[in-house]
Amino acid sequence: MSESNALFQLGIDLNSVSSSTQAEVLEFPIAHSKEVKAAPYTSTDERTDFFIERDGERFAGTHLIIDLVGASRLDDLAHIEATLRRCVEVSKATLLHIHLHHFTPNGGVSGVAVLSESHISIHSWPEANYAALDIFMCGEAEPHNAIEVLREAFTPSDIRVGEHRRGKDMV
Repeated sequence: MSESNALFQLGIDLNSVSSSTQAEVLEFPIAHSKEVKAAPYTSTDERTDFFIERDGERFAGTHLIIDLVGASRLDDLAHIEATLRRCVEVSKATLLHIHLHHFTPNGGVSGVAVLSESHISIHSWPEANYAALDIFMCGEAEPHNAIEVLREAFTPSDIRVGEHRRGKDMV
């Protein structure tokens, strides 16, 4: 990906003289990844989906909403990138791409790991020792496995986890 295409559209004019926001954008490409193109689904195609059946329910995926309170290393891009990769690995998911955006002067990070199974996103406020993460995965992935990785990586004083089964009434 070229440097000119590396900046994710955030709705902020970073070239504006009046903007006090400074940003550093890092891309972490995946070696040997292939461009994925979706084909239209027709009624004659054999449907291959990744819906989950658990506890008598059928749903699209598990969405964990995670708050890390009293956490550390929330401004360390390399550490966050490595932690996201480890979360993907232990969750048995497939990483497609990681994009992290580092804000200054506070050092907060917003980013996403795009997965075949969906995504993991992080938004951090190091000045408040707080991070908000979303982990949404479908199929055979095990998103709950990522919680312990986050605990070890950021040593929060508290982890709050909410779970939502996406698409229960739709699939």
